[in-house]
Amino acid sequence: MSHLFKFEDDFVSSLRCIPMAVRYKLDTCGVKLKLAHWNQFPLSVRQQLVQQPTETQDDINTYRNLLQDFASKYTDIPLKDLPVDSQPAWLDASQVPEAVQNKAAETHLQISVEQWEKLTPIQRFALIKLSRSNHENANFIPAMKEFNLTDAG
Repeated sequence: MSHLFKFEDDFVSSLRCIPMAVRYKLDTCGVKLKLAHWNQFPLSVRQQLVQQPTETQDDINTYRNLLQDFASKYTDIPLKDLPVDSQPAWLDASQVPEAVQNKAAETHLQISVEQWEKLTPIQRFALIKLSRSNHENANFIPAMKEFNLTDAG
C-alpha cells in the first residue's frame, strides 16, 4: 500500500505533504500525525513511512512504534491516538458515502455504486478524504479523473 497518486505529483518528489498512502496507514493504525511532525522528519524517514506495510496487525503495531520513535527522535510534539474505525467507509464498496456524492454533485460529476465498487480501498479512501468539508479539495477533480470517473479520464 505504498501507491502515490498522480494527483499528488506536485509534492511527492519532496514529500513535503503527507501523501494519501501514509494518511491511509495513519487511519489504519490510529495515529494523528501532524504536518509539523512530517516536515521535521528527514526525507529518508518519510520515504520509509510511505513504503512500510500496514497489512497485518503486526505490521500495524510496527508502524505505530516507528511513528512514535520518529516523533520522539525528530520532534518535541507528541503524537495523538485516534480511534480506529472497525468498518471504515472506504472498505464498503456497496454504497458511495454521502459526502463523496455531495462533493461530486458540487463539481457536476457523479459516482455510481458500480464505479465505487471498482475502486480500490485506497482510491475510495482518497475520495472520502478529498470530499470532506474541512479539507482543501483542490485534488478532488484530479482524483476523479485519475480514477477514470469523469469523461476526461
